[in-house]
Amino acid sequence: MSRSHNPKLSVGFFTEVYRPVVNGVVESVDTLAEGLRERGHSVYCFAPQMPGFDADERAVFRMPSLPLPTNTPYRLTLPLVSRRNVNNVIKRLSIVHVHSMFVTGWTGLRYARRYGMPVVYTYHTQLEAYTHYVPFEPHATRFAALQLTRTFGNLVDAVIVPTPAMATHLRDIGVEARIEIVPSGIDVERFGAGRRDDALRARVGARPGDRLLLFVSRLAREKNVELVLRALAETSDPKLKLVIAGDGPAREELETLADQLGVAARTRFLGAVAREQLPDLYASADAFVFPSTTETQGLVQAEALAAGALVISADTPSNREVLGNAGRIVAPTVAAFAEAMREAPAAPVEAASRHARTAAARFAVTYQVDRILDVYGSLLDPEPSGRRSPQTA
Repeated sequence: MSRSHNPKLSVGFFTEVYRPVVNGVVESVDTLAEGLRERGHSVYCFAPQMPGFDADERAVFRMPSLPLPTNTPYRLTLPLVSRRNVNNVIKRLSIVHVHSMFVTGWTGLRYARRYGMPVVYTYHTQLEAYTHYVPFEPHATRFAALQLTRTFGNLVDAVIVPTPAMATHLRDIGVEARIEIVPSGIDVERFGAGRRDDALRARVGARPGDRLLLFVSRLAREKNVELVLRALAETSDPKLKLVIAGDGPAREELETLADQLGVAARTRFLGAVAREQLPDLYASADAFVFPSTTETQGLVQAEALAAGALVISADTPSNREVLGNAGRIVAPTVAAFAEAMREAPAAPVEAASRHARTAAARFAVTYQVDRILDVYGSLLDPEPSGRRSPQTA
């Protein structure tokens, strides 16, 4: 069944992380949902209840949740869906698309198997990179995370990964199910409309003649923000300024570190930044720095490319695949990042900016939706044996 002949589908998203949490998974879930709805399909999202969050949400069904025993905004979801929502929504779904291998993922899998629907799983997160949030022995926790990933991956009909590196990773740990490579999409036009704004630069602490470095992410240990702060201290350049956009459990610790390293005056913590403000922020930076080594893709890299920014990224297989030759890949060390930051031009080079924007085109939401609909269609109307998409891993 090709996407051009797909009937209107009813898709059930099951996600462990959702609004009001702000991170790449939530953005990916919402972006794909809106892309599917624009094609005329219905998307219903099942997510945990969040205390104090009462928004008018379209087609979102909240499941009861409990607090976790760690400093995190995430919740322990209870596998409870009202009978009304089961009868009126779940039983009428065409396909189940899970975005987590935790409680919501297993809940979606259980309903799909009960009512005879295909199941797609998007692998958003390298779970083993987050073991520091669990108060158990790290090696045992990492082993358990890998076991869970393998077990869950082998129970679904297709696994979506954003990069070839993640397909290789899943094969290496024993996932034998069908794997499809579909980059997570962004609004390329919106980020491409970002413009360099001297007034904005001044508001975030960059004076005339300063070079502005930008980091955008949730502030957490696995994001490796400490490396950028230490690299900034290594440069000893008073005209090199760093802006950190985002919030999270590590913010206070990072602010303390910036003070200890003597770079607090050259660092501005903005906290959470509204999505509509990001395009101009990316475009106003002289370089975007991305030190994380744990990403499956890293949406912010694609956003920065779309805005024409120079991206300096840690050397990992996924980051190399996202950037290609449109950015600068460096070793995830203080010395390597310090050198790249020192060499960042005072303003983006026009030819390089055009190249970055061109490279970002492959992350367009329209392409992601096309590919996802191809996967859905192949599961709802399987192709003859032996035929597979060229991007099947």
